[in-house]
Amino acid sequence: MLEPLLGSTGAERVLMYILARGEGYAREIARSFGGDPDSIQKQLVKFESGGVLVSKSAGKTRLYFFNPRYPFLKQLKLLLEKALSFYAKQEREKLLMNRRRPRRRGKPL
Repeated sequence: MLEPLLGSTGAERVLMYILARGEGYAREIARSFGGDPDSIQKQLVKFESGGVLVSKSAGKTRLYFFNPRYPFLKQLKLLLEKALSFYAKQEREKLLMNRRRPRRRGKPL
């Protein structure tokens, strides 16, 4: 949906994922969308060098999140939220569901 504005589908996916979850890393974002981690990593680096995202190390993982000092952050988030509202219900729920805790052993699926 925002591909013409952002230049690629990967860029849209990165921003949508970070909007929905607050933070993310390349492999997690790629796994979520079934894409290539290398292309996602390139988008993350591009956004970080542009000042849209910032990152921090968490062990061996590099976590990315929105730069709170980015001058157009409020407007960017509003645009992304509006675009998210036009996503299909199933796709929107998949993005917003944030399961990070492991399942209890023996718990039925």
